[in-house]
Amino acid sequence: MARASIPLPNAAALAAKLTQSLAQERIVQRFVDSYVVEHSRHALQVHAPLYRDLLALLQREALLAATISLIEKVSAGASAKKPSPLTRKDASLFRQRFVSALTREKKWNAGDSLDFQSDLQIYEDVLSRNSGSRRARKPFESAHHPFVDRCAFVLDSSFMEKARVAATRALVEIEGLAAHIVDQCQASPPSANASKKS
Repeated sequence: MARASIPLPNAAALAAKLTQSLAQERIVQRFVDSYVVEHSRHALQVHAPLYRDLLALLQREALLAATISLIEKVSAGASAKKPSPLTRKDASLFRQRFVSALTREKKWNAGDSLDFQSDLQIYEDVLSRNSGSRRARKPFESAHHPFVDRCAFVLDSSFMEKARVAATRALVEIEGLAAHIVDQCQASPPSANASKKS
């Protein structure tokens, strides 16, 4: 018997909510500022243009991590009552729609979009190799995740392990934010989030 098709969430609404929430929650700014205070690395904030560039790079990494988390949650069939994973075809279709919606939301040109998709593929490849080792982390442990490694290197390569632990805390917030956004979408009326044309 053929499986009934599950309506895909509205990718455009999710992309808009994700970019808006990442900006409003200021996860990256809080991550950097608390790291600077906790480890007395005030030199990271001395030059305003360099500090802005650092935040922009880390914001992009946060968007990549949040996108991965959101796509995984949707693909797993995020539903409080009865989770039903998407078929591989539907998961691929949702991923494509979400990245297209994100491109429109961020007003990227074709090159920017391709760069983001290339980095997203790197994230997915690394995470698929590490998928067997996922477990609950202790607060002082760093995660095996490309966000953690890339952010730690960009933030403070001379204090890599401390930067990795701080990046792991930021990753937990980012993943929680993405999950919350998907849960909100699932809780809203089906007519609002089931558009197949998004």
